[in-house]
Amino acid sequence: MRFTWFKKVGWIYLPVSVAGVILTLGVVAFCVTVFLAVDRNSHSVSDTLYGIFPYFVSAFTVLFWIAHHSSPVKEK
Repeated sequence: MRFTWFKKVGWIYLPVSVAGVILTLGVVAFCVTVFLAVDRNSHSVSDTLYGIFPYFVSAFTVLFWIAHHSSPVKEK
């Protein structure tokens, strides 16, 4: 049984279910929290970018992987 949380539109995945929306909002909330925590102690823009990079990339990689595996498979 396949569940459909996301739908592929071009290069991105859009949430099409409540679970997909909650997951997407959770990742965005996590990234905002990380940004605020890192930016509070940064002295420059580059400090902030270096600080948030690993968290943002990891969070969106996991979101992309879940979206890829919970979207319908297109048959050729």
